[in-house]
Amino acid sequence: MDIFEKCTHTERVQEAKAHGLYPYFVELTGNDGPVVSMDGREMIMIGSNNYLGLTHDPRVIEAAVQATRRYGTSCSGSRFLNGTLDIHVELEERIARFMGREAALIFSTGYQTNFGVLSALGHRNDILFIDKSDHASIYAGTRAGHGAVIRRYKHNDMDDLERVLQQSEADKGKMIVSDSVFSMEGDIVNLERMVELARQYNARVYLDEAHGVGVLGARGRGCAEYLRKEKEVDLIMSTFSKSFASLGGFITGEEYIITYLKHTAGSLIFSASPTPAATAAALKSLEIIEKEPERRENLLKNGDYMRRELNNIGLDTGKSSLTPIVPIYVHDDLKTFQFWRMLFENGVYTNPVVSPAVSPDNAMLRTSYMATHTREHLDRCLEVIDKAARKLGITDIQKETA
Repeated sequence: MDIFEKCTHTERVQEAKAHGLYPYFVELTGNDGPVVSMDGREMIMIGSNNYLGLTHDPRVIEAAVQATRRYGTSCSGSRFLNGTLDIHVELEERIARFMGREAALIFSTGYQTNFGVLSALGHRNDILFIDKSDHASIYAGTRAGHGAVIRRYKHNDMDDLERVLQQSEADKGKMIVSDSVFSMEGDIVNLERMVELARQYNARVYLDEAHGVGVLGARGRGCAEYLRKEKEVDLIMSTFSKSFASLGGFITGEEYIITYLKHTAGSLIFSASPTPAATAAALKSLEIIEKEPERRENLLKNGDYMRRELNNIGLDTGKSSLTPIVPIYVHDDLKTFQFWRMLFENGVYTNPVVSPAVSPDNAMLRTSYMATHTREHLDRCLEVIDKAARKLGITDIQKETA
């Protein structure tokens, strides 16, 4: 048996390419935020996590350029040894203050953050409770630990969480790990009930706020702030690759936990540290997030507008609420690819999500919006989506095809 034999089984990929329905690794040749260049033409981007539209903010770009001039393009080492810059420490201190926590630790990617933290914390006398819709990095981190037991519960189902908590040994260390805003569904965690269960069963709470920080809350601190449950959450993780218009991730919590993670998180110790440009871009974005709350307000207005209008068309947006993530459920893999292609051909870019990432019954287009989308951008998208959905017969409202 050749170890590479499995690599020959790519029939599904080849079939999608042959039918012109392959939607992945599409090259961008230009990017201006809400409008990008692909396939030699301009497209309205409604598939990005650039929520606040800061990737092209001149202040963020200039900060990255100046940091590169001062520190060079790379630290050429890990945070643990020669790769810690003064701006890394400054970013950690400012993130901790912003999040209202004792300390913070930054990683080179959001994936590495969840992977490193959870693999360092989960030991053989511990139980980690994870939502079935948690991000892949949470699953990877919990599985890579030191023998912790993993218990899954139904998506955002607190009764099912209580069931698995009840079945767990009282003398084990316990931690509930959940996304705050679920990246595919666009719904938010039932945090009020979760923290009640955590108290009742002596469990800690770990919240992945990758899609919450910069988006929700009076100060942009995320879902926990929005739901007024920050004090009940022990550890909050987030990323710099979304609202912060950069690359990397961070974990925040009590100082003694962060100190432990500095010396045990393998993805921190054995990875190159965040580049000077990425660190400076995150610092400048944080400053803008703190000073310009109107960006969050416009972002949420755009999300609400699209959710309402997509529903008016007769499309299924599931349980998405409050957030700029609005799925369009197609409930069929092939039709999802066809839907994606029709939108793409008419200048609208979305993200198809099909099995095995989700069950075929839950196949969808994941759409997400920016503070910098104009009403003209959004209305054009709605026009294209409406026509394509009617041609495919996936709306609940029967209209004549234009």
